[in-house]
Amino acid sequence: MPDPLASIAPQAAQADPQQSVAQVRSAYDKLREQIHKVIVGQDAVVDQMLMAMFCRGHALVEGVPGLAKTLLISTIAKTLSLGFSRIQFTPDLMPSDITGTEVIEEDKATGVRELRFVKGPIFANVILADEINRTPPKTQAALLEAMQEHQVTVGGMQHKLPQPFFVLATQNPIEQEGTYPLPEAQLDRFMFNIRISYPSAAEESEIVRRTTSGNRGTPEAVLTSADIIAVQDLVRKCPVADHVINYAIRLVRATRVSEAMDSGDRPKLVKSYVGWGAGPRASEYLILAAKARAILTGSYHVTPDHVREVAKPVLRHRILTNFNAEADQVTTDAIIDNMLKDIPVEGASAAEKKQMDTVMR
Repeated sequence: MPDPLASIAPQAAQADPQQSVAQVRSAYDKLREQIHKVIVGQDAVVDQMLMAMFCRGHALVEGVPGLAKTLLISTIAKTLSLGFSRIQFTPDLMPSDITGTEVIEEDKATGVRELRFVKGPIFANVILADEINRTPPKTQAALLEAMQEHQVTVGGMQHKLPQPFFVLATQNPIEQEGTYPLPEAQLDRFMFNIRISYPSAAEESEIVRRTTSGNRGTPEAVLTSADIIAVQDLVRKCPVADHVINYAIRLVRATRVSEAMDSGDRPKLVKSYVGWGAGPRASEYLILAAKARAILTGSYHVTPDHVREVAKPVLRHRILTNFNAEADQVTTDAIIDNMLKDIPVEGASAAEKKQMDTVMR
């Protein structure tokens, strides 16, 4: 059962924001402790998944097979006391297999027949859409309404999904034969594009010890659904200075090569290798994610550094590179690094500018 940190929910409305942030920070430390009973390493990935959840966002997780993507997502659901549902996407999966369908049911006493809606696996708090790019666009599109509106429509009737609700979809970046790449409209619905890399030698050694000995840990629940909703509200209320918002907007607008820069010059890699830039949703998610990052680190003050820390997962799937980038093997992450280096923060305090200069060295 969740520990006393469950007090986040009833106290969030009246408590001092700094006190609530301290509670969230304490809960965050306990969450990571419980997750690492099962998962070795992957600290950045865990942070990004939790940030997406606390922002009411969804995440697309990319990594080669065998990196415990499914195990990580199910473990996080357990630590958050949330209902978990795994949907294995295959070429023959139909939309009704996800959303549910109406069936004819007969009342044995009266003989009257009526339609009854049978809920699909989408009716859970955490949805693992495993290998989402292996199913046709028709079925992929069944997720769009759920992700955006938190509801599904079947037979003209709307059915609300349980709250909180998150979609964490996985993709294998290697095998592309027989897959259906996600359309840009659906990619844009994902707040983060999270990339899982191979573990270090020490981490892999620990993974082998755990998985071959049968001594897998059992994570305990840390937060309830009400606590998560309270944290989500706290993230939305977190104040942001104008110069931080302007910095996030300038980063996003710099990717739009078809438009003139508002001030300064466009970074070299952007001019050479970007075909299409990010939309306004990227600006929104940069600020929301920066708020979540600040709160998870125990601060109720959002700085440009927090924006920088979330820039890659927010922007990497919203920047479309051109043929030159493919020919020169320039990645979106390299382009974002170049942007963070070349685009300064305007209106920041002297202390913040000094901190930014230190980070860039």
